[in-house]
Amino acid sequence: MELVDEIRKRVLEEIDLSRDISDDEILYLIRQEIMDYGAANPMSLEERVSVQRDVFNSLRKLDVLQDLLEDEEITEIMINGANAIFVEKHGKITKVDRHFSSEEKLYDVIQQIVAVNNRIVNEMTPIVDSRLADGSRVNIVLPPASVEGSILSIRRFPKNPIRMKDLIDLGSISVEMVAFLKKIVKSGYNIFVSGGTGSGKTTFLNALTEFVPSDERVITIEDSAELVPIGIDNLVRLEARDANLEGKLRISIRDLVKTSLRMRPDRIVVGECRGEEALEVLQAANTGHDGSLSTGHANSCRDMIARLETMVLMGMELPMAAIRSQIASGIDVFVHLGRLKDRSRKVLEIAEVLGIENGEVKLATIYEFVQTGEENGRVTGLWEKRNTLTNRRKLFMAGFESEEI
Repeated sequence: MELVDEIRKRVLEEIDLSRDISDDEILYLIRQEIMDYGAANPMSLEERVSVQRDVFNSLRKLDVLQDLLEDEEITEIMINGANAIFVEKHGKITKVDRHFSSEEKLYDVIQQIVAVNNRIVNEMTPIVDSRLADGSRVNIVLPPASVEGSILSIRRFPKNPIRMKDLIDLGSISVEMVAFLKKIVKSGYNIFVSGGTGSGKTTFLNALTEFVPSDERVITIEDSAELVPIGIDNLVRLEARDANLEGKLRISIRDLVKTSLRMRPDRIVVGECRGEEALEVLQAANTGHDGSLSTGHANSCRDMIARLETMVLMGMELPMAAIRSQIASGIDVFVHLGRLKDRSRKVLEIAEVLGIENGEVKLATIYEFVQTGEENGRVTGLWEKRNTLTNRRKLFMAGFESEEI
């Protein structure tokens, strides 16, 4: 790192900042400085290539972060200040033996990331969500909100969207359950995906979209645009926006859900419900936009109902009976995902909403994952079918009335 810093300083001294300089010119200057340094300090070819790459990344790309982003096996990058970088690879979190040259350099990289998406992060607004060009989700927290320096968390997504067949190969879901989900998505059932952090909600939601008929008009609504629906031509992607420095011009998820209803959608896909927008999502599901999809953080299907009740109350004071009625009539099926202790992700439960019973939303489990033990450090188990689908009206309308699911 000291050598990279030294070469970088020398290159900056050679650069003519009064004009635009191409990447090729930068690379030429870096090579010249490495040659000059190498004349007195012998370096192997591997060392020269490594230093050249690191210096170029520090000047034109995202510094030490660039190599991590180019490693497709890394699914999460966690930067806890300039000197502590952790990554998740194959479900395991390890510390990287690299660091930023200074807190100032990390701050510069953060500003470079948010500028692309017209976001602002500073001491006045120290928390922001953004994304990279490849769709990776970015969360940033700066001092004074963070104590140990700038915090940067990046959730990576595969370049090629994961499809249901990939989830079957990974052991995340069974063939029978995929066939079930395919029929209810095609039939226009409203599905809500729940799960904890890192359980794969966004990936699963995106995989569900491959079952949406290609001739339908789909509108996706997200805080940071991550979803890439599969095989849909008539697609509109909407993204929320934070308020500016004057506290104005904010565009919330709730605003986008409201306006999407005037855009003639067949289906509305909300990347994640976190607050008051849950009311609009339920109302959309209750006003003819069958087949709508969304996700939320929860520990179970039953817990997701309680979370939805709380989120609706954030937007409007309503009687609990009215809220539960909206949930029961607006959502047909809950799908709950989880991450087991071996770090594998699985569908843990699929439950149907059967209306209101004794003042509570009634659920009936259709599929449930039952853990049977461990083998070579991996959790073993199977999916058991508990019930068949009760509400079959949408199946009938879609032509699946004769099939048992």
